[in-house]
Amino acid sequence: LSRPRSPANRHRSRPRDPDHSPSTEEKMSRSQAPPSILDRPLGRPASSSGGRGSSGSGDGVSLSAFAYLYSELVQYHQSRVASISELERRLESAGYGVGLRVLELLAYRARESKRETRLMNILHFISSDVWKSLFGKAADSLERSIDHADEFMIVDYEPITSTYVSVPADLGQLSADAYISGIIAGVLEGAGFTARVTAHSVAVEDGEYTKPPSVPNLPPRKEKAVFLVKFSREVLARDAALER
Repeated sequence: LSRPRSPANRHRSRPRDPDHSPSTEEKMSRSQAPPSILDRPLGRPASSSGGRGSSGSGDGVSLSAFAYLYSELVQYHQSRVASISELERRLESAGYGVGLRVLELLAYRARESKRETRLMNILHFISSDVWKSLFGKAADSLERSIDHADEFMIVDYEPITSTYVSVPADLGQLSADAYISGIIAGVLEGAGFTARVTAHSVAVEDGEYTKPPSVPNLPPRKEKAVFLVKFSREVLARDAALER
């Protein structure tokens, strides 16, 4: 007598034909698959009131969660340094790796095989694309120094890193936005533009910025963040050669 077939043997699939074309059902199942983490947006979800500090549903990062983690990061490094400049260098170093990875992620999403070679193009890329992907908006302005041809300034009137951080009196010269300057330096270095990036807090003059705060229930800021980008001589010489 022959042994009866088991259910497992009866439903065993046959080897796939190399010339087999996917059916409509297979195509639909692939299209309905959830996107990978590389294809998901980085920006925070927009709130119903239009504020940037929303904690609504979505794949974005909660502003309150980021503010808490960043304040812990600042306090962690503060207890391990002896000077304000060393604390800022540590915050810059923490942001540097983020900048390298953001550049790689945005290049992957754009499916772009070419990289920026011109100085102004990479600065516009940072102040628009990078800023939007990280902070949900573009930087407020991009300016070139009048006195120094190798210096540029990216201005943000509401930097997220100093929105909920209060600097004590004994650290009055500390720029809590040094983390963002590290991100900028990482993007520039990854793109082949060597530069020194520093963060500065500059007082906002009367009537200079009239937009309401993007985070509800917060008073208008008295200081803006100015990120000073100073390029190396090699980068300036290369850019001048490409302009000819």
